[in-house]
Amino acid sequence: MTKEQATYAAPALEKGLDILELLAAEGRALTTRDIAERLGRSKNEIFRMVRVLINRGYIARDRDGEGLTLTNKLFALGMQTAKTRDLVAVAGPVVENLAEETRQSVHLVVANRGETVVIAAASGGSDMMFTLRLGYRRPLIDAHSGLLLIAFQPAETRRRMIQESIILMRSDVDMAALEADLDAVRQEGSLVRDSRDIVGITDIASPVVLNDGRAVASLIVAYLNRRETTANYEAVREKVIDACADIAAGLEDYRPPAMQARQ
Repeated sequence: MTKEQATYAAPALEKGLDILELLAAEGRALTTRDIAERLGRSKNEIFRMVRVLINRGYIARDRDGEGLTLTNKLFALGMQTAKTRDLVAVAGPVVENLAEETRQSVHLVVANRGETVVIAAASGGSDMMFTLRLGYRRPLIDAHSGLLLIAFQPAETRRRMIQESIILMRSDVDMAALEADLDAVRQEGSLVRDSRDIVGITDIASPVVLNDGRAVASLIVAYLNRRETTANYEAVREKVIDACADIAAGLEDYRPPAMQARQ
């Protein structure tokens, strides 16, 4: 530890952040004993920090009362940042319209620390749909929306996003295959693929790309295939591409209400 670090150290805060970062990295419930062992601290000092974090709503006990998991409070705080509010403000109506037009569920996804995060969703007008909850996360390289987010980035940003995502994977990653897939996704510009998890769902996705070529979000339709209807993936793909273009154009022109009021 440097002299400056020692001068401004806040041990209690650091312990709390260590707990939050550990639970986020694990992605599953851990007991107080597990946390203490992983962090190399006593169970008593971890217990005190856990009580504070539970009282403040950052973590919660799972159903059996033993394990501890993160709540959505950190996600909610992130959603309050100006950048995220602006994106949701612009994209929200577009997401709703796309869901109504396709009668399928639509999700707006961004990248955060190696993961995709759902920040807006609309269920459409069908009697049956598949919708992810707000705040749902998974590793970027293990999600179709994540592949699009990585593919449309400068080389250095792309490399960093891949490395952040690999750390979260529970299986080995074939880097050559991943790079080839990312190149193919970028060349195609959008994708239509069977869901990685759910049988009967087809993912139809496209990136929201700004004028500088960077993707700031992905729009993905969770197309629910039904026996009595004929799927028209290409028509939906075109609607998704157009919706992403509308969002990108809106972001270039967007001015927060506070700025508009001052004029």
